[in-house]
Amino acid sequence: MVFSIGDGLLTSKGSKWHRNRRLLTPAFHFEILKPYVTLFSQSTNVLIDKWSRVAAGSSVELFDHVSLLTLDSMLKCSLGYRSDCQTDGQSAPYIRAVFELSRLIVERVRFFPYHFDFIYYLTSSGRRFRQQCDIVHGVSEHLIRQRKKALQDGDTKEEKSKKYLDFLDILLQAKDEDGTGLTDAEIRDEVDTFLFEGHDTTASGISWALYHLAKHPEYQDRCRREAEGLLQGRTEMTWEDMSKLPFITMCIKESLRIRPPVPSISRSLTKTLTFPDGKTMPEGSLVSARIMSTHHNHLIWPDPEVYDPLRFSPERSKDRHHHAFVPFSAGPRNCIGQNFAMNEMKVAVALILQRFCLELDETKPSPFFLQQLILRAKDGIWVKLTPNN
Repeated sequence: MVFSIGDGLLTSKGSKWHRNRRLLTPAFHFEILKPYVTLFSQSTNVLIDKWSRVAAGSSVELFDHVSLLTLDSMLKCSLGYRSDCQTDGQSAPYIRAVFELSRLIVERVRFFPYHFDFIYYLTSSGRRFRQQCDIVHGVSEHLIRQRKKALQDGDTKEEKSKKYLDFLDILLQAKDEDGTGLTDAEIRDEVDTFLFEGHDTTASGISWALYHLAKHPEYQDRCRREAEGLLQGRTEMTWEDMSKLPFITMCIKESLRIRPPVPSISRSLTKTLTFPDGKTMPEGSLVSARIMSTHHNHLIWPDPEVYDPLRFSPERSKDRHHHAFVPFSAGPRNCIGQNFAMNEMKVAVALILQRFCLELDETKPSPFFLQQLILRAKDGIWVKLTPNN
């Protein structure tokens, strides 16, 4: 993992993690996030245009389409890079490399001998992994050099036309108290981490949310009424809209509870941990926290397999332990981009439901979830599309 995304926030430790987390936090301030809602809308509308050309009643596999949607948004927000990945996803070597890396990482995690570098990099998969990393890193490094040169030359034409600060802008401007910034290598690592953390994870969240709404038309109809009442035919959403979708938000959260995009996380103990019964785990131990298990604990969540968005109503949420629902992890190392991700999911769900009715494709097998790095479905998630009148 470190070889592919570098030593960014996801993998770094100790003082380096603390410093970089502090420097990156401004990138997720609401003033920075505001214009991203427009970018999410634009990317979602590309998907909607694609689906509008599909015959009514035809089915689509959600994850394939939504992964391109979220990658499109991530490239705009992280690098200011406007790709055509949704309409011509196989054209650019960079896009192909991103998807191939995702596949190779899953393959490596599932096959235990590949966990050892000295074995993995002797295999054809290991060699291909290095090749794809070189492509992704090469593009990131080129864009970083290009942006730094533009800033040094005082070229503000691009920034004025862009009208928003992307993640790369924030990283280039980030400075310590003594004026020390991030190195080019650190910037590349954080950009690649942002792409990795926010691409497939958000695609999983959106795909499972749409699946649950297709499975429960009564909730889908209520979400659609909420979206239509707010948007009044608009196809572009604003920052102010994000707080006006309470039921859609509840539906997304309930989907994240039942099918969390990251089903488990691990931590390495930096000091000995002593349990209430006196037993200990030594420093350096690797501890796995099962988010999926927490979200399905019947002592916390009665009837945990039942999809019930009203669990997240204000009345039923107010006394719930703050670690009962942790799709973005918790504590100091929680997901720095969780508001970014939630907004992207809200935009996608609202705009899609404004244009389409979704129903399950009964000719396809029910999606059996696969607990890999990212929660996927074994045979995909298939829904039928019917345009709204």
